[in-house]
Amino acid sequence: MSHAILVGTRKGLFVLRGDEDRRNWQVDDPLLAGWDIFHAIRHEDDLYVAANNFVYGATVQRSSDLGKTWERSEALALPEGSELTVEKAWHVEPGGNGTFWLGGAPGVLFRSNDKGTTWEPVRSLIEHPTRERWNPGAGGMCTHSIQIDPENEQTMYVAISAAGVFRSEDGGESWAPKNKGTAADFMPDDPFPEVGQCVHKLLLHPAKPERLWQQNHCGVYRSDDRGENWERLEDNGLPSGFGFPIALHPSDPDVAYVVPNGDGENRVTADGRLGVYKTTDGGQSWELASKGLPERAWAVVLRENMAYDSLEPSGVYLGTQSGSVFVSPNEGEEWIEAASQLPPILSIEVAEWH
Repeated sequence: MSHAILVGTRKGLFVLRGDEDRRNWQVDDPLLAGWDIFHAIRHEDDLYVAANNFVYGATVQRSSDLGKTWERSEALALPEGSELTVEKAWHVEPGGNGTFWLGGAPGVLFRSNDKGTTWEPVRSLIEHPTRERWNPGAGGMCTHSIQIDPENEQTMYVAISAAGVFRSEDGGESWAPKNKGTAADFMPDDPFPEVGQCVHKLLLHPAKPERLWQQNHCGVYRSDDRGENWERLEDNGLPSGFGFPIALHPSDPDVAYVVPNGDGENRVTADGRLGVYKTTDGGQSWELASKGLPERAWAVVLRENMAYDSLEPSGVYLGTQSGSVFVSPNEGEEWIEAASQLPPILSIEVAEWH
């Protein structure tokens, strides 16, 4: 068994396989060539991919033989009479009891009970009474984050750009906005609305599930009460509160990593460098953790372009639109370029590989 990185790109899925030290990586030939791979995971023995194609549209692809063959899901369909049209498949997430969840655009959510062969729309979110106040962000109105409480699979969260964070206590049967304290600086008439916030990425801490982190259009935030209240965490070492991805330490809830961008107008890394910033005190302070990363770079790092593993020490993974994958095998102390010259990278996940 070896360590692997699943790299979703504009031109297929790449698998990077690494040695035990996570310092030397081999790049395999692309799978699903020609597909936009917005997200890919390995769950148990299967690969699941949120894939998009200009001919075949949005779908989920599953492979039970590590990518040698693929089975495409049945078409994604919204409730009859819906005025919405499925635009993109964004993020696939395993749930409990064999269920899977799929987030997509425009702000839609699907559930599968048959390993991704068929998907049913989650009407409670698609027809949410606040939907008329949702607006598309620059990447469209996408359900890009799905987080499930490991202690209670009935508790789950989604984040939608630009609608905000929603929590369900009943396995997706109903949803409540959870955005108190999260700013919408681009809405000066109502800077703290019930919905309409532009969340870029939401993560639940696996060892402390009441703690949530989000990277937002308007800052980095932490919640310690399952999203009831959010605290803004910037002006304390970060060059910008605007960014897209976030990564966590698997066992220390106070450790997180972000990659600040300049601002919403010029969405490249801040200060002309590829800077990863790390907090070890729950976001009260941040320090540059970028040894080995390019010091002069105007990089684009998208919302799914960071990941972390549960090894000791924990590894952190970073992908760029310019086709580089960087790995820190030691919690941000140093970075190694594992691959370069890939197509534009849309997502990074870690997996075990045979």
